Amino acid sequence: MRRLDREVMNKYTNQDILQIAMKQSALDINCDPADFLKSENVVVRSGVGPLARKYYKEPIACNLVSYGNNLVASVRDEYKELVEEYIGKFEFYHCFETPNMHWLDSRMSEAGQKICFMAEYFLPDMKRLERLSCGYEMKILGHKDFTDLYLPEWSNALCEDRKELDVLGMGAYDGDKLIGLAGCSADCDIMWQIGVDVLPEYRRQGIASALTSNLAAEILERERIPFYCCAWSNIRSAKNAVKSGFVPAWVEMSVKPGELVEKMNQSVRALPEYGRRGIS
Repeated sequence: MRRLDREVMNKYTNQDILQIAMKQSALDINCDPADFLKSENVVVRSGVGPLARKYYKEPIACNLVSYGNNLVASVRDEYKELVEEYIGKFEFYHCFETPNMHWLDSRMSEAGQKICFMAEYFLPDMKRLERLSCGYEMKILGHKDFTDLYLPEWSNALCEDRKELDVLGMGAYDGDKLIGLAGCSADCDIMWQIGVDVLPEYRRQGIASALTSNLAAEILERERIPFYCCAWSNIRSAKNAVKSGFVPAWVEMSVKPGELVEKMNQSVRALPEYGRRGIS
C-alpha cells in the first residue's frame, strides 16, 4: 500500500469533496446546494439542467435525495401536493424504505408512475483512501483500450450504451489475462463514477478494492472527484466501497413512468440509469 500523492491530499478535504457533490446534486435536481443542509425538508420543481449528470433523463416525475440531514424532493408540478403529503408523513429517512414507500408508489401508480431507481452513493474519505495492492500486476487503461472490452464480464466497469463517457480504467492481469477491471465514466464535468468487475475465479483476493482505490487515486490526480454507487442490497459492493476508502454520502430514489419500469423488468438486465451497478 502507498499513500496518495501529497499534492492531492493537500488539495481536497472531506468537506471540500462533500460540497462538490452537493453542488452537483443541486445541478442534477434543480435545487440549491444549501437545501441539503437544512433541517426541514425541501420541495423544488423538477428539472434536468444542462450540467446534470449525463445519465439523468426525462421524464422524471419525482426524485428524492438525502445527504442525511433532510430530504430534498424535486417534483413535477402535478405531483407536488402528493409528494409533500408523503414526505410530511414520515421521518425523512423512512421515506426511502418499505413499507412507507408503498404509500407513495400506490398513489403514483394511479397517475401512471412508479418508483423506479433506488441507490446509495459513496465518496472518498481522504483520511483513509490509499492505493491498495493485490498479488497481480495493475495497469492504467484509457478510452482507446476499452474497444474490445464491452463484454458481459465487464458490464459494471464499462457501459456499452455510453461508451463515450468511459474515460479511464485500471486493469488487473494474471500474465496476459485481464482478470479484473475498474472503469470510470465522466458522468459530469467534475465527478467521475467508478464501477468494477472481477472474474469469478479470482474473487476474494482483494483485487476489487485494489482496482477501486487505485482508480480513485488516479481520478483525484486528474482533479476530478470519484464517486461510487450501488444498490442497498448489494452488500458485496458496499463492502468493497468501504474497504477501498469510500464512505456513504447520499441516497436517491426516483419515480418514473410505469411503462418504463415495466419495460425494464422485461429485460434480462435493465440498465441502471441512476449510476453504475457497483461490483460483480
